[in-house]
Amino acid sequence: MCNVDRDVSHGVCGSPNKILITRSALHFWEEPCLSGKEGSGTVFFSGCNLHCVYCQNRDISRVAVGREVNTEELCEEFIKLQNMGANNINLVTPSHYYLQIKEALKQAKSKLHIPIVSNTSSYDSVAAVKEMEGLVDIWLADYKYDNPEVAQRYSKAKDYPEVARAAISEMVRQVGNPEFDERGMMKKGVIVRQLLLPGHVKESKSCVKYLYETYGNKIFISLMSQYTPIDIPEEYSEINRKCTKREYERLIDYALELGVENAFIQEGDVAKESFIPEFDVKLTQV
Repeated sequence: MCNVDRDVSHGVCGSPNKILITRSALHFWEEPCLSGKEGSGTVFFSGCNLHCVYCQNRDISRVAVGREVNTEELCEEFIKLQNMGANNINLVTPSHYYLQIKEALKQAKSKLHIPIVSNTSSYDSVAAVKEMEGLVDIWLADYKYDNPEVAQRYSKAKDYPEVARAAISEMVRQVGNPEFDERGMMKKGVIVRQLLLPGHVKESKSCVKYLYETYGNKIFISLMSQYTPIDIPEEYSEINRKCTKREYERLIDYALELGVENAFIQEGDVAKESFIPEFDVKLTQV
């Protein structure tokens, strides 16, 4: 919707037509039903269509860096991760490459026997989500904000709540109720993440309320306390700290009061830079 020719210039996502990946490896820090003991087969894509001021992955989300691959090579990465024992193929920040990913998944479909996960901010058009129907088994989506003003302040996207609500609705329509295998690994379904920002318990509560009242137990809600402030600009000093234990407890208590049953919570201190993957950003720069 940027209306740019990526062969000539870059749009909001900052990416060219060429697929740029910055990491392809087993990842052990996703929700338990995704990572398991074997790991989730993550492929991180360069670029992003949101500009969150607190982005942990800014080294790859704000510049076009990484390893250039075509659809055949991307397909090979999927097969390689499956051969390494991955529980699933986890596409991280894939929105701006959906059309290329779609072609790679079509090529790999006959060889892949593990679920495909789309790990997205949910700042996706319904049309884009529909492009992935029949190819994505699990939507690992965000619902970052329920208030347009908060969305504008921290992600430069006042329409985020409206766009994300429509996108998540389409995701749920596509895959239906959650299903798991005998090991407790998710085979299909929707998990919606809600990242608590410091000082914004009220905003997180509003997000959880919307999700639960809209979808009930058709989705899993992942309540995240791992917000890690890295190079936060001075004008956003109010979020230049970690969330307190009490803030997170208030959010969990609220979810329980609502009646939320299908949920993930984080235990211990997960707000650490050591949980941020190392990216291979030096191979290609566009």
